[in-house]
Amino acid sequence: MKRIFILATCIVSLVACSDQKKDGSKTETSEFADAKYADIGKEMSEQFVKGNTDRWLEFYSDNAIFRWSSGDSLAGKEAISKYWKDRRLNVVDSVEFTDQIWLPIKVKTAQTTHDAPGVWLLNWYTVHVKYKNGKKLTYGVHIDHHFDTNDKVDQSILYFDRAPIVEALGKK
Repeated sequence: MKRIFILATCIVSLVACSDQKKDGSKTETSEFADAKYADIGKEMSEQFVKGNTDRWLEFYSDNAIFRWSSGDSLAGKEAISKYWKDRRLNVVDSVEFTDQIWLPIKVKTAQTTHDAPGVWLLNWYTVHVKYKNGKKLTYGVHIDHHFDTNDKVDQSILYFDRAPIVEALGKK
């Protein structure tokens, strides 16, 4: 039921994303993108779960930015690599993503000052993680990936509640 609700919400949002021209006709500001972007996202997830961070990083452009909803960010593939390799290989013992929903969209016209035109892949999923310290967590995540003209991710934005993770890891 939750999956149907999220999908219905996305579809309604896409339909609502249109501008009214002066003559009364509508200009679409977004549309569904090629399903190949969902396939790319699925491959990225699979490689991350396996701990194959080198392969996962191949999907990113050299100048990519990885942002968290809290405002923190990593700039450049090297910084993304350093953080996520350490995190995935030294902090996380095992991870599984379930209940994944993929929505590739093409934004034709930016609707806000921080919105980028182009292809975005929206992804919702549940994370089941076991940390090296033995703690286990399950939580929901939403991530957006923006693709450059070479079909490389040049921006990722990760949305989740960090508090349970900080508590599980015993960090302040």
